[in-house]
Amino acid sequence: MTAEQQRLIANAKTAIPLEKWGPYLAERQWGTVREDYSENGDAWNYFPFSHAASRAYRWGEDGIAGISDMFQNLCFAIGLWNGVDGILKERLFGVGNYEGNHGEDVKELYYYLDNIPSHYYMRYLYKYPQLPFPYDQLLEENRKRTALDEEYELLDTGVFQDNNYFDVDVTYAKYDKTDIGIRITVTNRSKNQASLTVLPTLWFYNRWQSEPDSIKPSITEEEPGHVRASHERLGNYYLYYPKTDERYFTDNETNFEKLFGKPNIAAFTKDAIQEAVIYGTHKKELSEQISGTKFSPVYHLDMAPGEVRTLYLRLSNREIKDPFDEGATYIFQLRKHEADAFYHAVLPKDLSGDALNIQRQAFAGLLWNKQYYHYDIEKWIQFGDGIVANNEVRARGRNWDWQHIKNQDIILMPDKWEYPWYAAWDLAFQCIALARIDVVFAKHQLSLIMREWYMKPDGQLPAYEWSFSDVNPPLQAWSALEIYQIEKKQKGSGPGDIVFLKKVFHKLLINFTWWINRKDPNGKNIFQGGFLGLDNIGAFNRNMPLHSELKLEQADGTSWMGMYALNMMDIALEIALYDPSFEDTATKFFEHFVLIAESLNELGMWNEEDHFYYDVLVSKSGDPLHLRIQSIVGLTTLFAASIIRKPALKNLKDFTKRISWFENYRKENGKFWPNEEKQGSDKILISLIPKERLVFLLERVLSETEFLSDGGIRGLSKYHKDHPYEVTMDGILYRIQYDPGDATSDFFGGNSNWRGPIWIPINYLLIRSILQYGRFYQDSLKVEYPTGSGNLLNLLDVATELTKRVISLFLKDEKGRRRLNGKQYDWFYDRPENNDLVLFYEYFNGDTGRGLGASHQTGWTALVAELISEIHKKMPAEER
Repeated sequence: MTAEQQRLIANAKTAIPLEKWGPYLAERQWGTVREDYSENGDAWNYFPFSHAASRAYRWGEDGIAGISDMFQNLCFAIGLWNGVDGILKERLFGVGNYEGNHGEDVKELYYYLDNIPSHYYMRYLYKYPQLPFPYDQLLEENRKRTALDEEYELLDTGVFQDNNYFDVDVTYAKYDKTDIGIRITVTNRSKNQASLTVLPTLWFYNRWQSEPDSIKPSITEEEPGHVRASHERLGNYYLYYPKTDERYFTDNETNFEKLFGKPNIAAFTKDAIQEAVIYGTHKKELSEQISGTKFSPVYHLDMAPGEVRTLYLRLSNREIKDPFDEGATYIFQLRKHEADAFYHAVLPKDLSGDALNIQRQAFAGLLWNKQYYHYDIEKWIQFGDGIVANNEVRARGRNWDWQHIKNQDIILMPDKWEYPWYAAWDLAFQCIALARIDVVFAKHQLSLIMREWYMKPDGQLPAYEWSFSDVNPPLQAWSALEIYQIEKKQKGSGPGDIVFLKKVFHKLLINFTWWINRKDPNGKNIFQGGFLGLDNIGAFNRNMPLHSELKLEQADGTSWMGMYALNMMDIALEIALYDPSFEDTATKFFEHFVLIAESLNELGMWNEEDHFYYDVLVSKSGDPLHLRIQSIVGLTTLFAASIIRKPALKNLKDFTKRISWFENYRKENGKFWPNEEKQGSDKILISLIPKERLVFLLERVLSETEFLSDGGIRGLSKYHKDHPYEVTMDGILYRIQYDPGDATSDFFGGNSNWRGPIWIPINYLLIRSILQYGRFYQDSLKVEYPTGSGNLLNLLDVATELTKRVISLFLKDEKGRRRLNGKQYDWFYDRPENNDLVLFYEYFNGDTGRGLGASHQTGWTALVAELISEIHKKMPAEER
């Protein structure tokens, strides 16, 4: 057993299976709902990037390559200055929601190189231009571009063209849980001499502004190269750093005078170190300070072409006479060796070096995207931020009816810059990928979202902070079952974690009831739900109420609920093998699944002409109208498929008796029945759709002129490129067409581009579903792959081929290039120092495979690591 696995076993015995210190610092706190105290809910403009250096945050902190304790009392991150920028590089820059054709997008180059679940070893790479950082250029160009243009990225500005940049590699290696080695390695990639100022920065989260009775913490100089950080809850920590003639203390307080023309409450503010280093403002006075709540030693590195310089620091909760007495390098070598041993133990053997590199960076991204998340809505509404007066508008504004929310936890973020807030269904995907390396924390995260300080008393799960009341697909039961099975396989024998399944099941019973009561208004087992995560996939915004005469019945809402019922049945059956009292609920969910399947198939959602499932517009006065858009909406019907083995039913006599009666009754009365059995087989297939409709859908899914691309399944059929769909309602024409990349319509938010691109979680769900069908049908069902090719494959092989297509987005081709980088950036990623760097984009161009949207979206794109592990079992050695 590796050292890391031993640490995880020890953590699993604690109340919260989490290390005290980790990468819990956000990468963007500005522009978030938590920091928005405006009357109009305009978070991006209320707290813009231009304020971030000078304004204390209310609900958390941010930084580059940063760490904090689990309550974010004390934070550490890096600051950089290239000698020509007007601000220190203390946080990542990006465009806000109204500042570009793809708003809410980071415009930086950074990479999560390594991490392990205990965070005893972590690496982060930041690339900093030596030319002025093109803040204005990025803003101006992105503002000029329309939805028809590609977004303008940092690599398009020319600042990296001649290799005039620094690689800043920040590595952490723990001596123990509260003693952390820090290594900052700077490489001058330029052919020219270049200077860089490095500011390792230690500071306290400013809680005292909202907790006036608390004791204000302090960072105090003990001696040159050594400061003490004292906090009433955290105790004392000591930062040891290379001695320097220049070091500054200030306070993490807002510069009211600069931003708002009001008197400051502190002599020196959050931005004082920046002003002293860049402009020399109050440099002498600041250098004479011996304490504060923010501290930076300053290192001016004058570097020759290609030169590498390294700084070592140490943050510990104990005083150490000689903090580097054993040499500064040994702990990094030891922890790197332990990280290698851990991944060698938990990842498949014999994969190519490139595939292993992708997996490891995917897991690094998952782990670096852990974040301290603090949001108490009741306090947020009742109290202001000390900048603007509290107002009555917010009392009935965003999230006003979620005042039970008392979030203060370490949570997996989808992306700590673009999505620095949890999202319920992202978390369902994240936890599956995480379970491969830390199944205990994966179970903890999935359970956390259902706790009473998250889940509404009526059973609704919070979607995300922009609108907790939005409705996401109910994937928690599916995710719980996947995680349970992953852990069971890891253990190798014996029962799985039945207690975990029981706890999840009890909470999901409440959530399932909420769906039934709120999203099936007519009691027909036809469900609504709004956009359901597929923001721009329709001709109009499905989240907005339609004309009073029109109701939208959603194929995907109904399918997700069918899947939910089936997942709940599967969980109940698994538990019932050890606790017979769950047989009744297994029966209940099976019968509910049958009714949902019947409604989906017999109440008008299937179009016989197109052989496809569609949303239906229903009016009181006219015939139902199929919205004939061939998209993921119709393909969600494939996701609900389960296999029951007949030998297991021998131990479930009541369940067997009930479904046998139910089957006979329905068949005798000519009613829909979803089960299928093959002669001589011990398996029963339970599926939301009949076999013949499965075949029809697969014909479209596997057609390269429709859904199938070189990189996986598109979100919208390419059929709509030449055949846009149009519908007129109340005199308004609505239209949708295939867009391979960013959507040309942005009716749901500035970063909602869900038309034609390839989306990894949907591909993962499709592949998992096709595998289920394949396990049942084996060679008795073969389809053309691709459609029209004459090449017949069984569904197991189809799933394998689809997996290969998705993975091909990430793997290097014969020229050593990754399709996700886009051809226009080959010049950058062809360089030796960049060739192994991998980004995990939000989605991928449906024609070219180029990555789009958020660039560090391991919230769901980390599933590629799980796909690589799955494909490994099926591929010949020479293809791995």
